Amino acid sequence: MKLKILVVAGDGIGPEVTNEAVAVLKETAALGGHEFTFAERRIGGVAIVQDGSPLPADTLAAALDSDAVLLGAVGGNEFNSLPPDKRPEAGLLQIRSALGGFANLRPAFAFKELAVNSPLRPEIIDGADILFVRELLGGLYFGQPRQWNRATGEAWNTMRYTKDEVTRVARVAFQLAQKRRNKLTSVDKANVLEVSQLWRAAVTEVAAEFPGVTLEHQYVDAMSMHIMNRPRDFDVVLTENLFGDILTDESGVITGSLGMLPSATIGGKVNLYEPVHGSAPDIAGKGLANPLGAILTAALILRHSAGLEAEAVAVEMSVRKVLEQGFRTPDLARGNYQGFTVLSTTQMGVKVRETVKTQLVNA
Repeated sequence: MKLKILVVAGDGIGPEVTNEAVAVLKETAALGGHEFTFAERRIGGVAIVQDGSPLPADTLAAALDSDAVLLGAVGGNEFNSLPPDKRPEAGLLQIRSALGGFANLRPAFAFKELAVNSPLRPEIIDGADILFVRELLGGLYFGQPRQWNRATGEAWNTMRYTKDEVTRVARVAFQLAQKRRNKLTSVDKANVLEVSQLWRAAVTEVAAEFPGVTLEHQYVDAMSMHIMNRPRDFDVVLTENLFGDILTDESGVITGSLGMLPSATIGGKVNLYEPVHGSAPDIAGKGLANPLGAILTAALILRHSAGLEAEAVAVEMSVRKVLEQGFRTPDLARGNYQGFTVLSTTQMGVKVRETVKTQLVNA
């Protein structure tokens, strides 16, 4: 298997966590005799400083010439005064749009070893395993018109979807549900928003193509509560862009830390992969960042771009085994260092790689 991967580490802790994800991918490729090649480019704040743009032309060209793109994080407080289209986050939206991936997959599953980190009782989250499918190229983030009129003190954004945009992401979600527990929950606000009424009608229409999958609809406000009090009831959760952004961050309580959440964006020219956490500039360069979300994102590269399911599972199981053995990054230890071995970002990456090697050699 040959795979060309572009790494756009970005800002803050992005370079630290992507370094560990890349190291896991290299270890996996070496053990399996696969040929993975890596290139690096800039995006976000570091690109603004060095190239004058949050998404330089050579970064985009390299991304389009790759088989997969691994992104770290973008953003920094020093850029907050810039107009929205000049900020680091604009580079993220631009690369998503250019690569064309419309289905953002965000797994959120409970780690029993991290149950103490969650504000939820262990019996509520034990066994929870949700796959969020977030539509990524429509809604408020991309809808036009949009403007901040400073002179009049007004601002507006447009939530806009077409039936075709909803239908294509719904089909992805139903197909994934078929491979899991055959249940899909679609999230909207159809009691208030016309866009959500379109969403619900289109999803219901697609459901007829998948008679083996049970479909339910939930309003987004109710769903935000249900994730807190009965997360085990959900399998695949389909959402529009804004709702998915919020609900998937909320699902960090299931895993015990936002730093544990990976994501994959599929359906376009090139798949884009990124951990869900942000750039965390306050801990950048200190070795405190949790690389496990990025390493789990590497597992998604193995699954969705390389087609190496056994290797993807080996990486995911290795993360669990490392946690079972009592290894933690500072965010996972939560100040309770008794009984845990607290590791730096790099040390955690080494520990996972050692476990991956054992998993694959003994497979």
